[in-house]
Amino acid sequence: MEFIEKVRLMDASAIQRALARMASEIVERNRGVANLVIAGIRRRGVPLAERIADAIEKLEGARPQLGVLDITLYRDDLSLVAPKPVINATAMPDDLTQATVVIVDDVLYTGRTIRAALDALFDLGRPRRVQLAVLIDRGHREVPIQADFVGERIPTKATEIVKVMVASIDDAEQVIIVEPAPTGSGESTA
Repeated sequence: MEFIEKVRLMDASAIQRALARMASEIVERNRGVANLVIAGIRRRGVPLAERIADAIEKLEGARPQLGVLDITLYRDDLSLVAPKPVINATAMPDDLTQATVVIVDDVLYTGRTIRAALDALFDLGRPRRVQLAVLIDRGHREVPIQADFVGERIPTKATEIVKVMVASIDDAEQVIIVEPAPTGSGESTA
C-alpha cells in the first residue's frame, strides 16, 4: 500500500525535547528515581524508554531500571497480525512489588496496545503503581486508557496514520502523519 505524507509533526530535535520534558515530569511526579522502572513496549517504545532513562540519569545522577515488554501474545487481534507471530523477549526486574513502572510507547491510539501491556506486566508481578508515557497521543480511544506523560497531543482523523521513526529501527528520526494514497478511479485513459 502506498502512503502520502501529509505533515511532519516532529524532527529529531523536537523528539529529543519532548522526551527530555517527559523525563523531567516523571522525576518530579515520582520524587526521584527510587524504585522507578521505565519499561518500553516493543518495538519503538524500547528506544524511547532508553532515551527517557538517559535523560533521567542526566537530571538525577542515577539511572532508573529499564524493562522491555513484548505484548505479542496479549494482543486481542493476534489472529489478524500474522499466522505465526514473532515473539521477542520480555525483560523486567525480578521484583516489581515496590516499583513504580512507567510504560513507554510511541503512539497512544485506541488503547488496546496499552491494555495488552498491562496484562503482560501484571503477569510478571504486582507493581505499586503503573504510569503511562507516550510520545504522541492521537485520540480515538476504544478502551478507557489515558497517558500520564505525553510528548504531543495531535488530533487526527481515523484514516490518518501517525508514524514515529527512530534511528535505531528506521534509519530516520521523525514523526509524520500519512494517509493511504488514493487508488485509481478504474477508468482507462487510453
